[in-house]
Amino acid sequence: MENLTHYKIQISVRVKYLSEQSDEAENRFVFAYTINVSNEGEQAVKLIARHWVITDANQHVQAVNGKGVVGEQPLINPGQSFEYTSGTVLATQVGTMSGSYQMSLNDGTEFTVPIEQFVLSVPRVLH
Repeated sequence: MENLTHYKIQISVRVKYLSEQSDEAENRFVFAYTINVSNEGEQAVKLIARHWVITDANQHVQAVNGKGVVGEQPLINPGQSFEYTSGTVLATQVGTMSGSYQMSLNDGTEFTVPIEQFVLSVPRVLH
């Protein structure tokens, strides 16, 4: 079993609704999310793959899998972080995302870092 506390990877998320790219009449709601991956452990880690589960308010689920993030497989040294911004489009004003990153150490050891569910919401829709 993986000892995730040993690797000490912290994930933080910020979400922004992009009204200028959205079209509410067409049920197109565009969100940007900025992810910060911080390595608070003692070994360098490489982010090699991602897995996302994106669910809208109609329970339509999209699974996204791929190598790295935004075309990169960043190496994150101890005490450093990597931040990137990406986006998704929903057919509803509210949805959620959750997922995981597959990481590796220099010795080839791989481990999974879960990303807790976060909310995508048009401003003033949720209280």
